[in-house]
Amino acid sequence: MSRILAQTSWTPCQSGFDAFAALSGDDNPIHTNPDYAAQHPFGAPVAHGMLIWARLQSLAHAAGISLTADVTLRFPAPAYAGERLDLRVTEEEGILTARAARADGTLVCEIFWGGP
Repeated sequence: MSRILAQTSWTPCQSGFDAFAALSGDDNPIHTNPDYAAQHPFGAPVAHGMLIWARLQSLAHAAGISLTADVTLRFPAPAYAGERLDLRVTEEEGILTARAARADGTLVCEIFWGGP
C-alpha cells in the first residue's frame, strides 16, 4: 500500500509556459504559440514536460525528498493551460513516485526515484 507524502493541485497557464520558455530557452511553438499548436495533434499549447517535472520535484523537496539520481520520467499525456492537475508524491516499498494527473485521472507525468 502506498503512503502519500505530499499532495497539492496546480493549474498551468499560458503565461507560465511563456516564462518557462524564456527561462529554459525551449521556445518550441507547441508550448508558446496557440495558432501553431492548434494546427497540430494536441490542438492547443501544452506544458513543457520539464515544467511539470519541476513542479513535482518542488513538491517532493517540500516533503523532505531531495533525490536526483536514478530517476525515471514518463509523460503519457499532455497538460494544457487552464486544466487543473493533481500532484502527489507517494512511497511504496522504498520506491518514491510523483505523479501529475488531470481531474479525470489521466496521468500526464510520472516520476520514479529508485525504480521501477
